[in-house]
Amino acid sequence: MKSFLAALAFAVIAAVAVAMLLNTVQRPSSVAFTTSGARVGDPGHNLTGPV
Repeated sequence: MKSFLAALAFAVIAAVAVAMLLNTVQRPSSVAFTTSGARVGDPGHNLTGPV
């Protein structure tokens, strides 16, 4: 029973640590996928032509 509780405690601690690490490493998609070629300032045109 002690080994099960120790494994459970380790799993909880590891999950919290990894979640905190991923929050610091990952970037939101609005930041990760922005390029200089994206023209979002002109909403009047899309891939099929003028609206």
